[in-house]
Amino acid sequence: MTRSDPGAAFRALHRPGDPFILANAWDAGSARMLAALGAEAIATSSAAHAFTLGRPDMGHVSRDEALAHAEALVAATPLPVSGDFENGFAHDPDAVADTVRLACEAGLAGISIEDTDLPAETPYARGLAVERIRAAAAAARALPRDFVLVARADGIMNGQYDIDEALARLAAFDAAGADCLYAPLPASMEDQARICAATSKPVNALAAGPYTGVSRARFAAAGVARISLGSALARATHRVIRDAAQAMFASGDFSPLGVSVSGDEIDALLEAGQ
Repeated sequence: MTRSDPGAAFRALHRPGDPFILANAWDAGSARMLAALGAEAIATSSAAHAFTLGRPDMGHVSRDEALAHAEALVAATPLPVSGDFENGFAHDPDAVADTVRLACEAGLAGISIEDTDLPAETPYARGLAVERIRAAAAAARALPRDFVLVARADGIMNGQYDIDEALARLAAFDAAGADCLYAPLPASMEDQARICAATSKPVNALAAGPYTGVSRARFAAAGVARISLGSALARATHRVIRDAAQAMFASGDFSPLGVSVSGDEIDALLEAGQ
């Protein structure tokens, strides 16, 4: 990988049936720790980033904020960084294309664009969703370097449509020029395998919710090329804060703090992850 073209190294990681783990970080420190512990690539998480700003997920972070956050993660580690860029921070296809160009300027190796009409959970009409990906793909191909565009069909996760509609949308996104396809949290691993079998493009899967019980080997057998964490790692961190705070403030119990990682180990990881 070179700083001038992180997209090429990022694209090479996408091997159907041999998935890499795309580690979603939320600040420079978490990015460096993940890099030191074995991550091959880093991603932003729209939800985890929103949490750091004291905001809820889903449409509460601006494009400028997301770009500045992405630049901080790009600067934190030499690994390729992908942006979780919600709906492209725009409804209009041309504006989504602008987001692709700005993401490249920020140093990102790629971004994902979902089909949700944020801040609601309703999906864009399929035709508009496809036009948005087509415009994003055209912008990506016109960039001076490689850039991996992921098209997301989020309706299953959001309870808005079924697997058949997701497959129809993913097929259209594939034809429109997306590099990688993603339908988070299908109802079963059988459906995940159907998604992978329906395209020759790499497919992303999400290790969250019930899928935290699925091993990398099972994702590989289904044909997955990439496993992202979404906000799962950030929410696990927030669980530790919640549990320790409840013990401290409710009963004066500080014992949850006794299982923390040493400062020396954290310092070493931060140094190694640069």
